[in-house]
Amino acid sequence: MPPTGPRRWPLLPDFAASLSGALFLLAGIAGLVPGPAAAALAVAGGSALACVRLAWLAGVPPTPAATRHERAVGWAGGSATGRRARRVALSRRVAAILDAAVLVAGLTVAVLPLSDRAHRLPVALVGLGLATPLYATALFRLPGRSRLACRERLRRAVDALALGVSLAFAGWMLLPAGPVPPAGLVASVGGAATLAVLVTAALAERRRRPGAARCHAGAGLTLGGLALLVVLLAYDAPDRALSAVAPPVLAGALLTAAGARRTSAGERPHRGAAPAAWPRLTAPAGIAALAAGVHLGTVGEFTPAAMALGLSIIPPIMVSELLAAADQRHRVERLAASEEWLRRLVGGGGDAGEPAPLTRAELARALPLRSGGALLLVDLHDDLAPAGPVLAEVGRRLRAGCGAHDLVARVGDAGFAVLTDLGPVPAYALGHRLLAALAEPYPGPGGIMVHVRASIGLAETTGGDPEDVLRQADLARRRAVQLGRDRVEWYDAYLEEQLVRRLDLERELPGAVARGELDLVYQPVVALADRLPVGTEALLRWRSPALGTVLPAELLPVAADLDLLGEVGWWVVDRACRQLASWSEGGRELWMAVNVTPRELAATDFVARTATALAAYDVPPERLVVEVAEPAVGPELPTVVARLAGLRSLGVRTALDDFRAEHASLAQLRRLPIDLLKVGPHLVAPGADGQRPLIDVVANLGSRLGVELVVEGLESDGQVAGARRAGCRYGQGFALARPATAERVEAWFEEFPSPSR
Repeated sequence: MPPTGPRRWPLLPDFAASLSGALFLLAGIAGLVPGPAAAALAVAGGSALACVRLAWLAGVPPTPAATRHERAVGWAGGSATGRRARRVALSRRVAAILDAAVLVAGLTVAVLPLSDRAHRLPVALVGLGLATPLYATALFRLPGRSRLACRERLRRAVDALALGVSLAFAGWMLLPAGPVPPAGLVASVGGAATLAVLVTAALAERRRRPGAARCHAGAGLTLGGLALLVVLLAYDAPDRALSAVAPPVLAGALLTAAGARRTSAGERPHRGAAPAAWPRLTAPAGIAALAAGVHLGTVGEFTPAAMALGLSIIPPIMVSELLAAADQRHRVERLAASEEWLRRLVGGGGDAGEPAPLTRAELARALPLRSGGALLLVDLHDDLAPAGPVLAEVGRRLRAGCGAHDLVARVGDAGFAVLTDLGPVPAYALGHRLLAALAEPYPGPGGIMVHVRASIGLAETTGGDPEDVLRQADLARRRAVQLGRDRVEWYDAYLEEQLVRRLDLERELPGAVARGELDLVYQPVVALADRLPVGTEALLRWRSPALGTVLPAELLPVAADLDLLGEVGWWVVDRACRQLASWSEGGRELWMAVNVTPRELAATDFVARTATALAAYDVPPERLVVEVAEPAVGPELPTVVARLAGLRSLGVRTALDDFRAEHASLAQLRRLPIDLLKVGPHLVAPGADGQRPLIDVVANLGSRLGVELVVEGLESDGQVAGARRAGCRYGQGFALARPATAERVEAWFEEFPSPSR
């Protein structure tokens, strides 16, 4: 799928930084390297890597492809582009602030071996004092942050209080006996409070916003490491102990960069994701009990103040447990209400079994209750489909074709949704059964039978955000419409790429003729007897500055949908006639074949405008060949016959392209006024059981009808020889000559004597 954010980073640099940090840390613990130097070297690699990555995120602009992708797949139309631009700009600013915070923390540890013992504590205090507000500013501005409800704010405050008191108690128990230095007291209390808030936020956000949770955890580790550094320096700890600050600072830097990358990539908050309960409830008690056990084993007694601080952990833990129980009860009640609501929806909207009042928001609400199934969006296309009785019958057929527990709902004016517990493959089969049911005619007004065409988009509901599932199903539905309707399309990433590509084509194609972006290449047609050139086929190319070279198979369907076929087709005829006139000046009497669609032929002035183009460049009519593809002729046969007859009355030659040699094609051939019949190389191959090649039959019929055969797509000398043996006069393909620009084809012509026709 198109890029929506920064690419995923390789894991090798992270592994290398962590491994080198661990080695330096072990060297410091073993006394092989001084403690401050070991800490600085252990932190240097990871901090530098994190700073480079954050600086890259801060400098990444919103790419045009990402903007087009957001516009293509967003539900809100043009406003999605503006929202994405604002989010990207905010992410870049946050990444810059986080980069500064990581840089400050890394430099604080890096300068330890360069400072004398008297200046290390002030350096550590300055580093902690600068990094803390930088992290606070960045975390407060992370994208995706939403206003918390009162219940959630209270729960987080209680959790942070319980964890903060337990960390403060643990710090008190583990500090050396005697008076506490002021810097150590500030770092211990402030570090415990900051770490408690950040850890609580990380636990609360880890399911809803994983990227933000990583940023909070990274900030907690980094600031905790700096606070530990201040405490060690305040107590004048030995140099070997300073190595202990390296692991949290190193891990915090890498985790911060990883979280920033994820948030800048545009993670969508997972609504309704409940935070994990066990760390919030058990961690404070576990930390306090462990610290108390260590203190009891080393000191043997508690002071009254320590006992009071330890007991103060109990009230917030109890309040947290009560809030957790109330949240659980609330979720159970909400789930029961949702299930009852879903049962009422599945029951239908009336005694006749018609589907259920649903809005998009209500459909999104029902999706999490069917996780593990599939969503099918059904779109109707017939003009008479919005009529009430027809829609009611469509709903009844959908309801009858689905299972008893499937949700069938009406969405929009002429759309339906089916939410099923079936897996994707059975759901895909269900979609085809529903298409077959909807294809049956409907009784309309005045006894007229109405036919309805439908398109179905399918998306899996497993573990996806409701908005994402709805978007994916809608993309699949749109793709089904583009591919001709009456089909089921299954969402995947490639489908999304195709849709974005289609929207790019639709945006760039209008005005391409006026901008001079269309071009023709020419593939020679040769006489198989002597391999001399007798003509060329003009092949359309769109040289788009934004999209590259676009071939007709991709260009023409878009032109048809945008009603630009006429403009593009007349440009091709005009350019082909002009090129013919240019080659005539050099004495080359070649024909030029141009491809047209039945829709172009249907234009009432097609014959007259062709005559005008021939006259404008003084081109003999018989040197222009108008080709129409045989598979597209069937529905428009009367119109095609009339237009081809009109062209032949001017003297223009006509050709039937992509002839399939089926029974219907052979019967149709007798009605079409054509001069040339173009067939593929598959007809040249020998038939089954040693029968003669089918090309012999077609050549025989063409001879009887006075039609010359052109075998196209010849890619080997064997195919060329087979076409010649069958009596085909002309050939075209890579084995004879490849398509090229007018200048190269003209140079190729110079190698041959001038042909007559």
